[in-house]
Amino acid sequence: MTSNPSGAVDAEASGRFWLADALWQLGGVQFGDFSLGRTVRHSPVYVNPKLIIARPNTLIRIGVLIEDELKMAMARRNKPVAGFELLAGVPIGGLHISTALSLQMRVPLLYARPGERNEEERPHIEGIYRPGQTALIVDDLATGGGSLVDTATQLRRAGLFVRDAVVLIDREQGAARRLEAIGVRLHAMLTMENLLTYLHSTGKLTDDDYRGSMRYIEREGDAKSEFD
Repeated sequence: MTSNPSGAVDAEASGRFWLADALWQLGGVQFGDFSLGRTVRHSPVYVNPKLIIARPNTLIRIGVLIEDELKMAMARRNKPVAGFELLAGVPIGGLHISTALSLQMRVPLLYARPGERNEEERPHIEGIYRPGQTALIVDDLATGGGSLVDTATQLRRAGLFVRDAVVLIDREQGAARRLEAIGVRLHAMLTMENLLTYLHSTGKLTDDDYRGSMRYIEREGDAKSEFD
């Protein structure tokens, strides 16, 4: 799992850059002017991990990658990832990734139906579970963290423990801080900074696209920090 404030290609992340190449080859990294949902406004870069479903071998490899990363993290002395008995996919993109991981790890899968719910209403969880079990949240992309927080909240209301969430790409637009505020740690295979730095270093990105995207990330990070 990676975080890279300096923007350099760090050693831990370097073994995962085949994922960046796969996204690039699928057309999953685009440049222009993109506004998506409530969080992304006039972003010069758009990342679409959902295209990975077009490549079954890549999806299988992602399951292996995340399993390896999780096992290494849980084996560390400081336990950056807590043990878990369930996987919880975030609809819709997270269900593809969580299904691949469930098949790879042989860990049961469930998901919370998305949507606003009042506190009196019983959360609608698809799957089989027992209150007191621990679930690991799985998604493809983290931006502002709204869907991840909603999933964690519903799972907890159903009596499950949630301590960690794993995603393929963290756009670094506030999701980690928002999850941290409710006691959930965010782990990413790659941050947006990792992704862009690697693609630029291999000649896939122009200097203009790279610099414009990095300025956007830094600006968004500063803006989110003001409201922490």
